[in-house]
Amino acid sequence: MSHKRIPKRKAAIAAGSVAALGAAALLLPNANASQTDPSQGGTPKTFKAADVSDLAAQLASQLGDAFAGSYYNADKQQIVVNVVGDDSNVVNTIRKAGAVPNQVRNSTADLQAAARTLKAKATVPGTAWSVDPKTNEIRVTADSSVTGAKWDKVQSTVNSLGSGVATLKKSAGTFKTFVSGGDAIFAQANGGGVRCSLGFNVTASDGSPAFLTAGHCGVAAKQWSDSQNGQPIATVDQATFPGNGDFSLVKYDDPNTQAPSEVNAGNGQTVQITQAADAVVGQQVFRMGSTTGLHDGSVTGLDATVNFQSETNPGGVDTVTGLIQTNVCAEAGDSGGSLFTQDGSAIGLTSGGSGDCTAGGETFFQPVTTALKATGATLGLGGAGGGGGAGDQSASPGDQSASPGDQSASPGDQSASPGDQSGAGDQGATPGDQSGTGDQSGAGAGGAADPSGSDQSGQAQGGGAADGSSLSGH
Repeated sequence: MSHKRIPKRKAAIAAGSVAALGAAALLLPNANASQTDPSQGGTPKTFKAADVSDLAAQLASQLGDAFAGSYYNADKQQIVVNVVGDDSNVVNTIRKAGAVPNQVRNSTADLQAAARTLKAKATVPGTAWSVDPKTNEIRVTADSSVTGAKWDKVQSTVNSLGSGVATLKKSAGTFKTFVSGGDAIFAQANGGGVRCSLGFNVTASDGSPAFLTAGHCGVAAKQWSDSQNGQPIATVDQATFPGNGDFSLVKYDDPNTQAPSEVNAGNGQTVQITQAADAVVGQQVFRMGSTTGLHDGSVTGLDATVNFQSETNPGGVDTVTGLIQTNVCAEAGDSGGSLFTQDGSAIGLTSGGSGDCTAGGETFFQPVTTALKATGATLGLGGAGGGGGAGDQSASPGDQSASPGDQSASPGDQSASPGDQSGAGDQGATPGDQSGTGDQSGAGAGGAADPSGSDQSGQAQGGGAADGSSLSGH
């Protein structure tokens, strides 16, 4: 196919009409708690998930070491703030802000120290861990490939941390990167086809149109097309994987490309993306992918570390840190898809995970705020950034909850930028993961790269047909 210029071409790579009706219905406007200010006297206020980030950040600065994380109680629409110690002044400060104080045992420093121990002693392919503020523990997950001496090593390390510090559970599937997701993008690498998904359209620091995608996709191939055998329309500018994230910044080759800040939610619905926000544990989130369409779930952990088995170094490990853990399902081909809230906040890029949309599982995402800060890109009309918050959980306003409008998702967003998929690294690591290898596997982001050139993800290229093999998302 001859090279085609795309003056003013809309940079939204159709995500296909595979949205799940159940989740799509959730995109319709629905009641979302607006902050009310009940009479004083310590009565907890009701908040929108989007409010968590700012309030948590404020309290974190006021409480210092006593602050041990926060999360959103979606059922009661309340913000819960963990606190170490029984200082009445600290408790009163939290109550005065309208939040609910929750006394816990482990401080932020304690959990960080435990995570360092896990990194030093339990970095085994197929493992992952993240901070769960609801339980005030580190959640350690080992996929089905972790057996025998490897399982014993992980289990003994968790036990050595002491009671109430970390929990260990088995995952039925294996951690892999998902090859496509959201709108599909294609590349040729290592003699085979690679397929990833576009995450969110952005503006690069030099003002040129670009998109974010998974880092393992950007490492796998330099040039990307919006059709399987089409001419390249975008070139990788920056890529990180493995290491401190799984994200790529890919610039459109035509400076006149129109790259709308929206996500295609399927069924004719689009969600306008107005800001980037940090994930908050407990918040409702939506994921769009070209294989399984639109699905929703909640954030279950922050600052996750995923150890993928390296495909370039037999027996090696490709570790990715700083990911978001969720219970949103995904399957091969969903990699790189957009994670967002109903009110239009960009949260993450699909990385990898285990499970599928029938049995469930864990899925990891690259935080969008981190990718924006690292690449210098901005989202939408400008606000790049960071979400805010206090830390992990806190999330910036739109973050969490998803307010109705959120959903609107516009196509472009999802479009699958390769990186989006990234996540792989995060995920865990099973060989298929690709992950670690920079997705080099040919598989761009996801799944097992199929050197054959096919979609790699096992998915048929454009579509999303998920490769059962890869990923089992959840």
